[in-house]
Formats: sequence, structure tokens, C-alpha cells
Amino acid sequence: MKISLTFFFVVLAYALFKHGIQLPDSVPAGSTETMNDHKVRLIHQQEENKVDVMMGDELFTSYIYPEDMEKPVLYPVNAPGNITLTRAFPLEARAGERVDHPHHVGIWMNYGDVNGLDFWNNSYNIPQEKKEGYGSIRHREVIQASSGDEGTLQVKADWLNNANKKLLEEQTTFHFREVEGVRIIDRIVVLKAQKEAVQFTDNKEGMLAIRVTRALEMPSEKPLKLTNAQGKPRAEAVLDNTGVNGNYLSSQAIEGEEVWGTRAKWMKLYGEIENSPVAIAILDHPENPGYPTYWHARPYGLFAANPLGQKVFSEGEKELNLKLNPGEEVIFRYRMLISSDDVLSSEKLNSLSKDFGQVL
Repeated sequence: MKISLTFFFVVLAYALFKHGIQLPDSVPAGSTETMNDHKVRLIHQQEENKVDVMMGDELFTSYIYPEDMEKPVLYPVNAPGNITLTRAFPLEARAGERVDHPHHVGIWMNYGDVNGLDFWNNSYNIPQEKKEGYGSIRHREVIQASSGDEGTLQVKADWLNNANKKLLEEQTTFHFREVEGVRIIDRIVVLKAQKEAVQFTDNKEGMLAIRVTRALEMPSEKPLKLTNAQGKPRAEAVLDNTGVNGNYLSSQAIEGEEVWGTRAKWMKLYGEIENSPVAIAILDHPENPGYPTYWHARPYGLFAANPLGQKVFSEGEKELNLKLNPGEEVIFRYRMLISSDDVLSSEKLNSLSKDFGQVL
């Protein structure tokens, strides 16, 4: 008697179900994943050098570590509803974007002066003969990539000079979750000095940052270069600000361009993308060095918290040069909130900031 394959698998599935055994969910080829009915799923695509973070059926972000980039980053970053908040340049072609600062990619964390090396500005755009003045961060290992009501990603990386000498060992833990429509990234970074002392010399270029899409910039009248439909730079003599409506608000009730160089326990960047309200907020943690942080937040879409670059921001009144002796470590903790609705009011952010200060 012939039995169809379909009938066979139906019988097999029923037998497994009766005995409390479930077949595993499908996993993409070449990837490793922990998943069932998890709210947050982490999928390690090793052949593509990335870990995808899924919220239900939507991609929230990916931790990417291409060999030809000078640092690992989170890219892209999407609000609920698949609304992309990050600039695509220089990784992808998207019309109407600025082509400045090719080192501004997704969400990243590094610094402009570590033992005299510039980690912040390093990119493919630096000529090889000048590379000795720059440092890079190389991904080494995914320690944990777990799914559940909260997704956890733990990675190791090395801060290297141009001769591949390791100055710092980095261990970073990300926690990803969504609460009442707000997507949350907690980032805990441990930096440990290796065989020599490491100094973070006071510098405005740092530290935790996101580069956002054109709509979340503040309107500008200055001529600049934007990408065309093929992603190629094109000079724009008269700038079109249609749909460009970003604005900053700090915990000190400072708004717009005036937030740059000020201190605050949180900062929000908000606006609309294709008529959908969106907001990104970064919360500083009371145990971070230099709390409350200074904000290196620019109208052209760079949104960064820099607790160590105090001299420029305070016009020389303050200075912070953080030094780690061999074997010593420093911890930085940040929380990023991403919403596609107008729910991150100042009152709400003050409450969330207070809660964040009591954890991690």
C-alpha cells in the first residue's frame, strides 16, 4: 500500500503532539537562532556577519560587523511599522540623503582621542598614508544571542591601533524589548585596558551616536550634496526641505540647535516620517562617567551623547581626561527608546529616566 508524504507527515506531527513534542520552527540556512513564539528573536547570520533583531515579523535592527568597516554598528534601525530612522549612506542607496561624514553609520559607540588615535572619524574615506593616526574596533565573538520576551546579545570586540595592537577589550551587552509600543535598546559597554595605560583625552567627537534619516534633520537653507535615486552625490544649490521636520528637546527644556554642548540626563529627537510621528530618546545613566552627559547633537542628523568631551562643550570651564591603567575597566550604560507614536512626553521621559537610574 502506498502512503503519500503529506499523509505521513500529518500522522508524524499528530504523534509528536500527543507526546508533548514540538517540531522546531524553521531556521534560515547558515544561521543560528533561539525561537518559538518569542516576542523578540535574534538570528545570527554568520555568513553575512550580522545578527538580526526581530520584533514579531518586523526587523528592528541588525548588529553588523563587516570586515571592511572600521567598527560594528546597529543598522538599520526601524520604529514600529517598519519606519526606518537611520540614514542609508554610505551602506545603501537612498535618494535625497546627505553624503557627509561617511563614518556616521547606524548606531555606534567610539571616541575621537584614545591614546592619541582617532576612532571616531575612521572610515573607508581615510587615505592609507594617514591611517596610522586612526584606530578601529574589530568584532571578535558573539557570546550570546538569545530570544524571548527580551532579546539579549552579548559580543566581544577589540579596540586596535593601525598595527593591530589591542588597546582595549570591549564586552558589550544589548537588551532589546518592546513595551507599550516603545522599542528599547539597553547598551552596557565594558572597556578594559590591556598591556598599557589608556587615556581618553577630552574630545568633542564621541561617544554613543545615531545618524538619522533626512526627515529627522532640522530644516536648513545651506546648499549641500544629496544623493540622487541611484545613491550618487549631486550638488543642490537650492535645498528642498519638504518633509524635513526634526527637532530636539532635552530634559532641561532646551530645544532645537541650542541643545548642542548642553548637559542633560536625556535628549529626544522627534518629527514625522511620511506623516507618521516618530521619536528617538537617549537616556544617560547616573553611574556613567561625566553624568549628566554633554550632547553632541547636530541639526544635520548626528545625535550623540558624549560624557568625556567636556572642554569644548563648556568652553574651557571643565575638562575630563579619563585614564585606565593596565587591567582597569570602565562601564558605560545607555538606554535608547524608539517610538512611532507621540508617547514620549517630557513627563514620561523623566519617569523612565528615573527608572533607568535604578537598574543595570
